[in-house]
Amino acid sequence: MEENDPPPAMPQRIFHPRAYQQELLEDSLRRNLVIALDTGSGKTHIAVLRMKLEAERNPFKISWFLAPTVALIEQQKNVIASAIPVSVGLISGASEPDQWKDAGMWRRLLDSHRIIISTPQILLDALNHGFVHLSQMGLLVFDEAHHAADKHPYNMIMNSHYFPLSPRTGQDAQNAAVRPMILGLTASPVYGGDVARAFWELERNLDSVVRSSQHNREELAAYVHRPHFQYVEYPLPSYGYEAVSSRGPSRNVIALQAVVDSLNIEDDPYVKSLHTQLKRLPPGDQRKRIDQQLSKAINKSDTFTHKGLRDFVRTAIDICYDLGPWPADWFVATVIGIAQSSSSIYNNIMSSWQEKEKKYLLTALSKIQLVAMSDKPSDILKGLSPRVRKLVETLKQEEEFSRAQDEPYSGILFVQRRDSVLALGEILSKLGDTSELFRIGTLLGSSNSFKRRSFLDLTRALLKEKPVDVLQDFRSGEKNLIVATAVAEEGIDIQACGSVIRFDPPPNMVAWAQSRGRARRKSSRFVIMFDSLSGHSRIEEWENMEKEMMALYNSTKPSVARDEEDEKDFGSLSFTVESTGALLTLDSVMGHLNHFCSTLSSRGHARHDAYFVLDPPEYPDDWHQNRDPVDQYSGPWRATVMLPRILPSHLRVFTTDFTYSSKLSAKKHAAFEAYVSLYEAQLLTDSLLPFTSNIEGDVHGEVKLLLEEVEQRAGVEKVPVQMDPWLLPGQMGWICYELGIDDLPVMYMFTRQTLPIMSDDELPTLYIPGRPSVKVRLYPRLNIQVTSSMVAKAETYTEHLFRPLYGGRMIVGQKDFVYLFLPAKKGTDESVWERRRAWMKSRCERAENARSETVDKVNAEVFGRQFTYPLDLSIVRSNAKISKALLFVGWHEGPISDEEAKELRERYEDPEMEILYPLLVAQELPRRVNFLAPLDSETAGLRHEEPFLLISSDSTVDLLSRDDLEYSLYLPSVLRGLAKVITAASLRDTLFASTPLSSIPIDMLTVAITAPVSQEANYQRLETLGDVVLKYTISIQIFTDHPWWHEGYLSRRKDHCVNNGRLAKEAVGKNLHKWIIRDRYSPRKWRPRCISDQVVPEPEPKAKEIAEDGAETKELTPKEQRAERRRKAREHLSTKVLADVVESLMGAAYEHGGFDLAIDFARLFGFGLPKWEPISTRVADCLDRLPKTSDLPNGLPPQLSLVERMLDYNFTHKMLLVEALTHASYQGDLDNVSYERLEFLGDAALDMVVTDFLYHAPGKNYSPGHMHLRKEALVNAHFLAFMCLDKSLVLDAAMPSWTPSEGLQETNEEQHIHLYKCLLHSSHTVMEEQMNTFRRYEKNRDQIWSLLNRSSYYPWAALTSLQAPKFISDLIESLLGAVFLDSGGNLDAVRAVLTTLGIYSVMERIVNEEIDVLHPVSRLAIWAAKQVPPKKLGVVVERERGDIICSVIVDEVLISQAKERHRGKTTRSGVRFAAADDAIRKLGIIEQETYEDVDDVGWPEEVPEYNW
Repeated sequence: MEENDPPPAMPQRIFHPRAYQQELLEDSLRRNLVIALDTGSGKTHIAVLRMKLEAERNPFKISWFLAPTVALIEQQKNVIASAIPVSVGLISGASEPDQWKDAGMWRRLLDSHRIIISTPQILLDALNHGFVHLSQMGLLVFDEAHHAADKHPYNMIMNSHYFPLSPRTGQDAQNAAVRPMILGLTASPVYGGDVARAFWELERNLDSVVRSSQHNREELAAYVHRPHFQYVEYPLPSYGYEAVSSRGPSRNVIALQAVVDSLNIEDDPYVKSLHTQLKRLPPGDQRKRIDQQLSKAINKSDTFTHKGLRDFVRTAIDICYDLGPWPADWFVATVIGIAQSSSSIYNNIMSSWQEKEKKYLLTALSKIQLVAMSDKPSDILKGLSPRVRKLVETLKQEEEFSRAQDEPYSGILFVQRRDSVLALGEILSKLGDTSELFRIGTLLGSSNSFKRRSFLDLTRALLKEKPVDVLQDFRSGEKNLIVATAVAEEGIDIQACGSVIRFDPPPNMVAWAQSRGRARRKSSRFVIMFDSLSGHSRIEEWENMEKEMMALYNSTKPSVARDEEDEKDFGSLSFTVESTGALLTLDSVMGHLNHFCSTLSSRGHARHDAYFVLDPPEYPDDWHQNRDPVDQYSGPWRATVMLPRILPSHLRVFTTDFTYSSKLSAKKHAAFEAYVSLYEAQLLTDSLLPFTSNIEGDVHGEVKLLLEEVEQRAGVEKVPVQMDPWLLPGQMGWICYELGIDDLPVMYMFTRQTLPIMSDDELPTLYIPGRPSVKVRLYPRLNIQVTSSMVAKAETYTEHLFRPLYGGRMIVGQKDFVYLFLPAKKGTDESVWERRRAWMKSRCERAENARSETVDKVNAEVFGRQFTYPLDLSIVRSNAKISKALLFVGWHEGPISDEEAKELRERYEDPEMEILYPLLVAQELPRRVNFLAPLDSETAGLRHEEPFLLISSDSTVDLLSRDDLEYSLYLPSVLRGLAKVITAASLRDTLFASTPLSSIPIDMLTVAITAPVSQEANYQRLETLGDVVLKYTISIQIFTDHPWWHEGYLSRRKDHCVNNGRLAKEAVGKNLHKWIIRDRYSPRKWRPRCISDQVVPEPEPKAKEIAEDGAETKELTPKEQRAERRRKAREHLSTKVLADVVESLMGAAYEHGGFDLAIDFARLFGFGLPKWEPISTRVADCLDRLPKTSDLPNGLPPQLSLVERMLDYNFTHKMLLVEALTHASYQGDLDNVSYERLEFLGDAALDMVVTDFLYHAPGKNYSPGHMHLRKEALVNAHFLAFMCLDKSLVLDAAMPSWTPSEGLQETNEEQHIHLYKCLLHSSHTVMEEQMNTFRRYEKNRDQIWSLLNRSSYYPWAALTSLQAPKFISDLIESLLGAVFLDSGGNLDAVRAVLTTLGIYSVMERIVNEEIDVLHPVSRLAIWAAKQVPPKKLGVVVERERGDIICSVIVDEVLISQAKERHRGKTTRSGVRFAAADDAIRKLGIIEQETYEDVDDVGWPEEVPEYNW
């Protein structure tokens, strides 16, 4: 922010430019310009006005503002956004850098902002990746423009992207692809000592002229306040620099130096690791590389710990010499203290260090005998150098001067070294004089990186405040002195200071000008400190350079034209992707290649780095053994880059064709060839980036918009999102069908549209208590023309049919039904009922009816007398509750018993009531109202209510026949069943028409499209099956489509194909949403549908529900409320519901037609893949690409035949088995890739086999949640690792032996060869892990097998106690993948191998014997959540002296604890299971548990939400 910027309180700033600002603004509109003005003169003001004009005059292009630091762009963003009424965006690497690798995000950013502010590296990366093009910009602003030199991103942007564009002509269209205009801002356009040359280079590099004001210099001078300059000299310390570490005044520095000198590089963990690797490696490239690394590490002591300790010593010596012994003692003691306190695994400061390095370093530091330090100000002062004492004196003078001027002191102390900043901040805050006068803050350059950099990164912990807080406190006056590095020199918005002191002389002209510019007050002072020896000779030089610089930018002479032949060589080699403009250069390739390798899936102790080998090598072979002097070789060099084995052989090694003058140049050229080859092999995007999580943009937001559009369109058209099976827009005619239910009279059903063709088997089935299941019959009667008179009769009859039972929910007079019913022919007793209705109608017309009587209801006593008490009645009602229909049983002629009489009088609440005969005998209607739900038994649903008596004079009879009553009872279920069948048939006959999918049975389709919210048979089980089928089939497709993709790419691509957003997007694209049955069938709330009905959502559930009869039901329990909330959430059309239906339809396709029909379904929806082929075709393609075993130089590894015997499977394609056994660390002669790709395929095959088994388990009908639990028990890494460790082969081996009596003889011995030992690897770490894990296996084997074979609980804790590394379980999956391919994609072959391994038998026992497989931690969480009140559960994992300890705490009480030696991530998992298992036993949780507790609970956050 510049001095004349408006105050920040204003919501929108209005700038009034000064004359010199207006002059330069107008000049910037005519040509590219670098504005050179002193700090405080308002350069940013000019840039803001220039961007405002650009936004107004060119709506097609954006302006881009660049500043070299994050602090600067954040500051400038606030200034620009408050002044210009357009959208302003800010980008920095601090805002999650990975997000800026998404092309879609860049498109959205450019579309939604007119001005963008960023650091230059962000823009350079975006340009290099083709996300942004300079031709999209109308104006490019460079703040601190003097940085545009050499390899700075400013200069790279101009050279690589600006100059290749066509120059502007002045006649260009507003959206022409030409160079943007350039505006630079600087206070010191000079680097180096040659002012004229620096000026010329800056103008050349930015294609601009450097200018200041030509016509308004007097006004400019009035706003620029040059500080009063002075210098102070200080004497050098009495001791020399070289003497500090041996006999200097700091005892801590001497002690540190002594310990560092005593260290032997051979004891360094990194050197030891290299020695170990070298011993175990066979001759080859890998051994040569390790040999060179070892020689270099020993020769240069170039290890992380030794280099870090040398830096520590050097920094401590510098502090002692510059600041004095007390600061040096403080620095050494403080850094050692931080290192010791930062060794916890929970401290991020040392989190990137290797454990052995950490231990080695801390052991060395612990040997340093530190001296106690005094914090007394007098003792501190004695321990300060003359330079610091002079600084203290100068600071006090400056503060005194400010007071004399009646101004509060505000100053900046510039220091060159960051560690000196920290030490000076400590000194000044402890000395009495300075601590009282100054409120001190420290400011360093920020770094958010946690990579391995330097041991002294630990000093970051000394910063107590964030830079932004320090600056804010300085602006507000809470702090009045900042001790800072050069970070405060350039542009950061620090208020005008009264005092600037340079503790170190400025290193160059820029630092001189920039730091001086911080002193902006009229009476400000600028102080530079010099030692008495070097003096202040350079001051005159800087002043003369400044005069020359000002003369140049005030000159009216034309600037020098850009000389194309004089350009610096920025690397002539480049590669451009035509489709995006992405650019690869020698300067960017090393970062690109390292980033690519970092994205490779890394597991199993194989580091995926790019390794370079130089030719000739830097050291002779085995130099580290004799360590003879090495002749310095100056070039030329050739380089080879070796990429990880996870890549195919032809993409693994690249060697330069030529030699180069430097090692770095040779490495860059090798890397360039490798990266271009990776792109050509389609392992990189067209933006020259690896395929990461952004293989495809996130579609969830897009799906949300699509769903909103669907809902909005439905609202406009006044139709529901879900298909209405009875009413399609525009169809108002009537179609006749014949409906039959069991032995009831046939009835006509009129519909307003033609229904799909449905076979008898596809029609609904009714389950009526006491009867066999009844199939509904429905036949079209197209020969019957539905007349208006028939419609009128049908409307009357339909109302008559439904009103007795559902009239309370029907609207009086509403007859625009969407379906109508009419008896097909008159029944035998229909004439009788017509006479009865006619009689009642005439009574009503004569007004003879009582209040309780209507045209359809008649007083029972009157009716009985009139028609001689008939027995064919159906419904009667008590006048006390006229709305409640009762089933007629008969007439009671009397007499009744005294007990019955008493009960009758109590019913009518009249003890004296006279009982007149005949009485009515009635019964409650059947409770069962949903006849679509199957009955549990033959007697289920039968009536058990006792009949009761009613006074006939106080009752009514409904004029409804018994046949009509039955129809009235059954038709809601029939209509619901038909609606679902019609919906499914519509899906079949439209979306699935002309495809094999139309063969899927209607009943299966109906289940597949019915959401759980309907509370009917729904898609959840099919969705669980379909999810696995989809992942399995997609895995095979992409495995074949991308033969060079490693497992990480394959997994990400699969995840993008099957994520809910992708599936939902495909569903919306196919209009699948309209066939999803989401409405809930509630028989007790049912009423016949009418055209005039409006579909409205049900109200949110309340804790208390009101029953239909008005009575308040019991309050819902918390568990019921959770279930109701989940139901309501699922009811809405969401991304998940759409995705679930896609997966359930995939499951239905597989169930009906196997994988071939599943592929047909996938082909219809696409799922983002270009083509879908049958699995057999895909597998054949994979097999055709396999190398021939005859091509192997040294034949097949010997362990192959042993593995085949262990698996009881003979491979036809032996190279598959070789690949399945090859670890990424393997350095043998084989060229095949490592096992990860086959492990990816085997994982999918294993999931498919296990899920298919669980889905079809006889008599189980597992819910999705229970299937998931059992699957996890069978495919988890702990279990698979145990089965891998357990599989072995016994060989008979003849061993010679000699005794004096018998002489030489052979004895037979058994030798056990275990499967895990057959892994091909070249890693000592892998070998150690194998040995340690096998020891734990031998210790626990018998217990684990006993639990697997006999316990009713799955042995989670015992299995995790193995702490097996993942590469052991990976071996099982890679072998399954190899078997799958070799057998031609035959899952039966996979099942056979699983049987041989013993996995299948465990799976069968888990299912057949209902083994409890719930995770112990999950069981604890469930138990705690269902307690009343819920208990607070804590499962805390901590590290203590190399041990991992897990504590289970319930309501702050320790319940159990488990402890293990730390061996990695598996240890943390193991102690969690062990501690939880012990807590379950101690709390007696299993004894308290019911099946329902596990089956329907409110899961806590740390427990996954299984869909039970």
